[in-house]
Amino acid sequence: MAGHGELKLLGLWASPYVTRAKLALEIKGLSYEYVEEDLSNKSELLLSSNPVHKAVPVLIHNGKPVCESSVVVQYIDESFAGTGPSLLPTDPYERAVARFWAVYLEDKVVTPWGRMFRVKNEEEKAEAMRQTVAAVDALEGGLKECSGGKGPFFGGEGVGYVDVLLGGMVSWVKATEMMSGDKIIDAAKTPMLAAWMERFCELDAAKAVLQDVGAVVEYARAVQARLAAATPDNN
Repeated sequence: MAGHGELKLLGLWASPYVTRAKLALEIKGLSYEYVEEDLSNKSELLLSSNPVHKAVPVLIHNGKPVCESSVVVQYIDESFAGTGPSLLPTDPYERAVARFWAVYLEDKVVTPWGRMFRVKNEEEKAEAMRQTVAAVDALEGGLKECSGGKGPFFGGEGVGYVDVLLGGMVSWVKATEMMSGDKIIDAAKTPMLAAWMERFCELDAAKAVLQDVGAVVEYARAVQARLAAATPDNN
């Protein structure tokens, strides 16, 4: 891998947001130092690098921290524009379309999906799943729009910005389906996204960084157990 100054990534192995950063670095062919964080005992480096949210991922490039996964991915793409494939299109309109669907992914898919792991009430979990699946149905149209019919990915023939953001969540998508029995990406309802996920998982970059699904299931169940123990029942 190519070296372009000192790159250090602060992360947590299970985090899909950290996986996004890893994917971008891998796709670009960049060498970096990875530092696993214990979020129950955050390092001084993490606290000083991300004093606002105190969260991972944080990419430190030549001593300067960059925070928030979507920002980190864009930073990697722009800072190393001459290295590896471009993640965002050069055309301003196509770039705007990609950014629109990236925001949609965060607001309409990831937000309700994440709520499923935090609520205790089964009715609330079911509603969060319903909202997630409905949003994924619309994301099928986003894949068609972003790819422009030029290939299987949001970036067309190659992986693009939205591919990396959604791709970072793949292990968690599979883990959620195993835990709940519900299909988030259903080949019957969203055949393009189902085909996308299969092709994405075959990429060398994906094979290099995506988490083991069984390990994610175990991690997620442990987190849910801790939340359940910490939150009193509202009876």
